[in-house]
Amino acid sequence: MIVEMRTYQIQAGKAGEFLKVYQDNGLAIITQYARLLGCWTKESGVLNSVVFLWAYDDLAHRTAQRAKMGQDARWQAFVPTILPYLVHQESVFLNPVAFSPIQ
Repeated sequence: MIVEMRTYQIQAGKAGEFLKVYQDNGLAIITQYARLLGCWTKESGVLNSVVFLWAYDDLAHRTAQRAKMGQDARWQAFVPTILPYLVHQESVFLNPVAFSPIQ
């Protein structure tokens, strides 16, 4: 398994709105292509940030799933609704070690 830690920096004061739009309109779509391990807001570091952990079988699976999602008309319609909230986006890929409770 590979985990994608995807961090969105949101316009100040807009994280709640972003999360509502994401939950109401995007979550049902993306969870057809990736497994959500968790979602958090940050209290330190770069503030006004939302962090998602998404699980995939491996990097090739992630690439294939993201390509399929990119072709999904519902996802194509959803993405423009969150773009006004975004300041910065970053993805980091994490490989679990043998003793990690999440494999």
